[in-house]
Amino acid sequence: MSIKMNSRFDIPTTAPEGFEHEPDATKDFWHHQKLNTLPPCDYISPYSRHKPLPTPDVEKRKAWIIGGGVGGLAAAFYLIRDGHMPGKNITILEEMDVAGGSMDGSGDPENGYIIRGGREMTWNYDTLWDIFQEIPALELPEGYSVLDEYRLINDNDPNYSKARLIKTSGEILDDKDFGLSKSQQWEVLRLILKRKDTLDDISIEEYFSEGFLKTNFWFLFRTMFAFKNCHSLLEMKLYLHRFLDAIDGFGDMSTLVFPKYNQYDTFIKPLQKYLRDKGVTFQFNTCAHDLDINFTGDKKTVTAIKTVIDGKEQQIAVAPQDLVFALNGSMTEQTAYGDMDSVPVLTCENDDPGKNSGWDLWKNLAVKSPVFGKPDKFCGNVEQSIWESATLTCKPSPLVDKLQTLAANDLYSGRAATGGIITMTDSNWLLSVTCNRQPHYPEQPDDLLVIWVYGLLMDKKGNRVKKTMAECTGREILEELCFHLGIVEQLDEVIANTKIRTALMPYITAQFMTRASGDRPKPVPEGCTNLGFVGQFVETRNDVIFTMETSIRSARVGVYKLLNIPKQVPDISPTQYDIRNMIKGARALNSGKPFFGERLLHRLLDKTYFAHILPPLPEPEEKKQWHFEEEMNELLGKGNTVMHKLGGWISSLRDSFITKTK
Repeated sequence: MSIKMNSRFDIPTTAPEGFEHEPDATKDFWHHQKLNTLPPCDYISPYSRHKPLPTPDVEKRKAWIIGGGVGGLAAAFYLIRDGHMPGKNITILEEMDVAGGSMDGSGDPENGYIIRGGREMTWNYDTLWDIFQEIPALELPEGYSVLDEYRLINDNDPNYSKARLIKTSGEILDDKDFGLSKSQQWEVLRLILKRKDTLDDISIEEYFSEGFLKTNFWFLFRTMFAFKNCHSLLEMKLYLHRFLDAIDGFGDMSTLVFPKYNQYDTFIKPLQKYLRDKGVTFQFNTCAHDLDINFTGDKKTVTAIKTVIDGKEQQIAVAPQDLVFALNGSMTEQTAYGDMDSVPVLTCENDDPGKNSGWDLWKNLAVKSPVFGKPDKFCGNVEQSIWESATLTCKPSPLVDKLQTLAANDLYSGRAATGGIITMTDSNWLLSVTCNRQPHYPEQPDDLLVIWVYGLLMDKKGNRVKKTMAECTGREILEELCFHLGIVEQLDEVIANTKIRTALMPYITAQFMTRASGDRPKPVPEGCTNLGFVGQFVETRNDVIFTMETSIRSARVGVYKLLNIPKQVPDISPTQYDIRNMIKGARALNSGKPFFGERLLHRLLDKTYFAHILPPLPEPEEKKQWHFEEEMNELLGKGNTVMHKLGGWISSLRDSFITKTK
């Protein structure tokens, strides 16, 4: 099919054979050449945000989306916007009675609020902002988007943390001091230089030295992203590339932008409203546990969805031209809940989620073909994927007073408060606590604060409460928290003014488990004609997991491929290739001190057009020459006459850049 757009030629509505919907910027050297109409595949700009022509006969096709989390909602959005599918043709099947999946937020002042996790965003989550630039904001006049609202808030309230790491009852540590020796910095650099295909099934602790795993840098990195030492080295590498531009903001969290409210009210509610207004059907209390697939040669076509709807087994027929998008694993599956006086009780085994689990769909598909991956790699070791969070609904108390001393702004001001998590480095549970912008819920009373706590390590007894965090009631978790904040003597007053609800999540970091190529399915597995996968257990080209960006990206790739839309999903932002980010990242890894060879760069580029790419040297002008000579002596050896000649040559070369030619 084509549309007449020009008197001389037709414009096709589908992509040509061989078109790459999910390009890989690391694969080849990009250059301008004949017939190259596309910008570099990681080039993010308005030019990459064009609207394609309608997909042929799309109005006659249906889409079934299994899972009402942000990945499923994103699939519906892209089917409508870029595939031109009528919203009425799309049905979202959700196991729970509410959309949002892991992006939850519920509760009330009387019973206490609860969120299982939070969201840290950066400006280069390009698929995330691609969606939310078009989703109407719920609290702004018509014409404003969620992105507009996000920018208005964060541009006028920059995020900042003054107490990212603490120890010994609230002593604030220097968050700029990463504590990395030269050899430990080299460990990071070597990992960045390694090829991805050499890191299959290797853990972080197998690669890094024991000393590295005790540094401030690792405290900052692991708690910001929820890595354990046993997790995937490959995934850590992807994170280093994805967030290379942010490393100098790890310490004070200035690299992050946070939502106005909790993740559900900020993102899920407006996106769900948009889709409902477009005619999308939401079918709740529907658990899809298997797919009937017709295998013909290399082709794999879904013919039916096996579900349990309101407790009854039912089958949904799928026509060959219809589409199915499936969530193949959930990081919040089988969450166990507790409160002030109860302990969460898990219903799964360490190596087996059990029957009627949200992992059933993926497990059943994996038996049918190896292209669907290996779910047991991710749900087969709860001890490595589990951690617990707690949501505190607080009236004024010594806990609130203590957090105020650690916050960048007044906790009740509506501005960024702690600026992200505060991690207690001497906590056996590796506890972190955060107070985000308040109110955290739209209807939250003015005298309440909602505070979030999580513990990354579930295998150690507390420093004060001699139990693991998973064995504790909410009351005992509060006691351990107050101990590390130095207010345990005021525990009774804290408990009297706090409601606590806990969430023990056996698979919360299952996506970080060590893995190899092929363990996760691609957004559209080889040979699938009408099946795509969305979520955190999908193999995208270069992106990380455990982010909203990942879920949305997987959905977007699946939609573009299955409908063969002539539009690319841009690869991740190319900030990792920016020499400015490389240089400031190297400076940050060296705890803000000039890295080896940096003064040589300053001597060469000083007073030239490119001087601005270098961080300013942290020393008076009169000492720069002395430090430069010290660095050159270290490089060439003391007393080496070459050093003096090289210094003079560099100075004359620099002067030739800035002196007018006669």
